[in-house]
Amino acid sequence: MANLNKMKVVYGDGILGLHNQDFEYLFSYERGSIESLKIKGKEWLYRPIYPTYWRASTSNDLGNGFSYESAQWLGADMFPRCTDIDLTVDSHHFAKLPIAPLNNKFTENEEAETVQIKFTYQTPTVPTTESSVTYFVKSNGEITVTAHYNGHKGLPDLPVFGIRMIMPTVATSYEYTGLSGETYPDRMAGAKEGSYQVNGMPLTPYLVPQEMGMHMQTKQLKVSRETTLNNAQVVNHPYALSICQDKQPFNFSLLPYTAEELESATHDEELPLARRAVLVIAGPVRGVGGIDSWGAAVEQQYTIPADQDYNFSFILNAH
Repeated sequence: MANLNKMKVVYGDGILGLHNQDFEYLFSYERGSIESLKIKGKEWLYRPIYPTYWRASTSNDLGNGFSYESAQWLGADMFPRCTDIDLTVDSHHFAKLPIAPLNNKFTENEEAETVQIKFTYQTPTVPTTESSVTYFVKSNGEITVTAHYNGHKGLPDLPVFGIRMIMPTVATSYEYTGLSGETYPDRMAGAKEGSYQVNGMPLTPYLVPQEMGMHMQTKQLKVSRETTLNNAQVVNHPYALSICQDKQPFNFSLLPYTAEELESATHDEELPLARRAVLVIAGPVRGVGGIDSWGAAVEQQYTIPADQDYNFSFILNAH
């Protein structure tokens, strides 16, 4: 019988595996991230999770030149580089990753109550800086995810700082507790706090595809899907992933496209068919402005200066 107070730990040559009867997680040393998040047999990741620094340009961004000035963050968003991995299993901190030949001493019976693994990333910016994503996993499958950005002088303002999670198939609906409608730091005055359900992943009908769909000050989010990429897997009813606030509310968007896909389209018909769900969970979010679209910048209090540190955290629930 499985010990629900502990999870199995697999020390592979290129991965760290964690599993119990309800979940299977794979952390890849080679990709520098978690690359598989399987809960009750259903996979939630199509790509590894990485920090995200870019949002699709708004008409106002283009009008005031922000996209040009901050274009380095688009490169950082597309080309993550993991430079360090730090691992602690229960109270044991590994001075070196337990890969071959060090992992030869382990059996298939290792267990743990908690595991913490931290991935540090270097940005391809000038000057360069670092960010990190830390996963603290409990034996019941709950994961506390903490993201940190190291502020550095000489860099342009950030469009956003968050993590991006691409799911294998589309989301059929999502429920959240937070502010109503599409909100941004400078677009919250008319929103009402409450619990809301959204069918599908609707796009805001802008004439030109651009940044859209952000929800500020969210306490809880549940994303539901009804399909998998495994044709042999029978799905009888929707299944869900829950995200809850940790120390403070988080911000999120759930769309069928990445920021880069939205950025590349000048009209809706240029967008690809919706096949994935792209969940961005964010800490700081830049305002959208909108005073006019011919040069007025976002007001200073709604910008994200790159010389400051930023932290945020949230909880993924495996149940």
